[in-house]
Amino acid sequence: MNKVIITCDSTCDMTKEQLEEYGVKTIPLYVRIQDDEYRDGVDITSDVLFEKISQCGQLPKTAAVSMQDYIDFWKPFKEEGYEIVHLTISSEMSVCFQNCRMAAEEVGGVYAVDSHNLSTGIGLLVITAANLAREGKSGKEIYDILMEKREKLNVSFVLDTVDYLAKGGRCSSVTAFAAGLLRLRICIEVKDGKMDVCKKYRGKMSVVLADYVRDRLNENVDADLDYIYITDSGVSDEIRQKVKETVLEMRPFTNVLFSTAGCTVSSHCGPGTLGILFFEK
Repeated sequence: MNKVIITCDSTCDMTKEQLEEYGVKTIPLYVRIQDDEYRDGVDITSDVLFEKISQCGQLPKTAAVSMQDYIDFWKPFKEEGYEIVHLTISSEMSVCFQNCRMAAEEVGGVYAVDSHNLSTGIGLLVITAANLAREGKSGKEIYDILMEKREKLNVSFVLDTVDYLAKGGRCSSVTAFAAGLLRLRICIEVKDGKMDVCKKYRGKMSVVLADYVRDRLNENVDADLDYIYITDSGVSDEIRQKVKETVLEMRPFTNVLFSTAGCTVSSHCGPGTLGILFFEK
């Protein structure tokens, strides 16, 4: 049987319990607030991040995993004789993949996967990879399957505020002003590794999210009903459960997983964001 381990960047936004269940190891990106630097999910959580942003009034900056970080991270697994399949955030959003690919060439026996995605879009690919590894697939076989599966991801989020995107230069100030004035909720989807606005909703998030779920799971969407993630950057349990109920009203998913966005993703989407993420057939 092939000896394969699945690793990924902290941007997969999976819970510790989920990572342990699937035997996945992660390496953190960096988050910088004023003069302090933290490791995403290791030294700081998204809740603490938002508190610090509120106190200082400045958005954090995020930094990629370095080539040397990757090499040091993989070294123990290589010494134990593992093939390694590593998944990164989209190369359109970060230089992590470029650093990862160079490190993989240096180390050898590492398959670097550009997820073309973020957050638990990566998480879904990670689960796929872990299940394939348990089936005895080789690193190359897993890599080839992931290259096909990444194109079938349906990933989107509804933002409670566009202030973070606007301040981070990812959304014009005019759009941010209009969204606040009209109480618009912007829906962002990931296509070809990039984020883009796909729809705008108006009203309270509790109402908007139900409409959003129905739109994403309408009869024209041929969803794979194995897994779906509900991922947020800080909403109430009541909202999470209502979203789950709406999801299951639309489609009978076998596994409905919850997770909280980590600091890297939260730095750009802001608090109160929620998305559903799943594969299409």
